[in-house]
Amino acid sequence: MTTPTLGNAVDDFNLPATSGISFRLSDFKDKANVVLYFYPKDSTPGCTTEGQDFRDAYTQFQASDTVIFGISRDSLKSHENFKAKQAFPFELLADTEEVVCQLFAVIKLKNMYGKQVLGIERSTFLIDKQGILRHEWRKVSVKGHVEAVLTAAQALT
Repeated sequence: MTTPTLGNAVDDFNLPATSGISFRLSDFKDKANVVLYFYPKDSTPGCTTEGQDFRDAYTQFQASDTVIFGISRDSLKSHENFKAKQAFPFELLADTEEVVCQLFAVIKLKNMYGKQVLGIERSTFLIDKQGILRHEWRKVSVKGHVEAVLTAAQALT
């Protein structure tokens, strides 16, 4: 698998998701645009705010024929708790082996409490109905981010 680049097809992948489903990117081909947002950790302040912002704009994304999926390295159990507590209407994908995180090159060296650790760099990718990567946002700042993603999704319809 190769790291997706703008204007090119994204390699198909499969991950376990909340609600007992299995996510496969190819299942959305010719059906819906896909937002994949990578976040560091369930139930942390920035990740909660980002998820809430996607939740609050969910119907607008639906109106733009766009589905949303959050991805982190947390377990399905952790995802289920996070999703339930925040009433997310979208599924969370568990990439515990970092396969998709590596595919999208979102694992970065970060400083936490004076130590360097590998973690997810908050990033979002918008894939169109043909499976082509149309937009990517890296080093995301949560404030105003969902509005930018929604505007890009609306432009695809």
